[in-house]
Amino acid sequence: MPVFGELEQAVMDVLWSSPTALSVRAVQAALAGERELAYTTVMTVMDRLAKKGQLLRELDGRAWHYRPAQSWAELVRDEIVALLDSGPADQRQAVLDEVRQRVG
Repeated sequence: MPVFGELEQAVMDVLWSSPTALSVRAVQAALAGERELAYTTVMTVMDRLAKKGQLLRELDGRAWHYRPAQSWAELVRDEIVALLDSGPADQRQAVLDEVRQRVG
């Protein structure tokens, strides 16, 4: 799974919990309860996440609105599959069996 910094993770969590794309101002407001952040700080983080392919953005009037490129579940699924594909074939089933035991 991509390793997000603390602020990147907080931004992603806000966007994953929203049913619609959000502006930088809306994300900044959502994070205001946890920490005081400058608009430009949030804007920079969101721009970098978009450049990394983690966020999609669309222009709405004069403001960019952002949404996750993938749901959290899709992101985790893809990372799990990539990890399994990178390991030895004879170990994959053992990993899957272990996961099934832990999650029920």
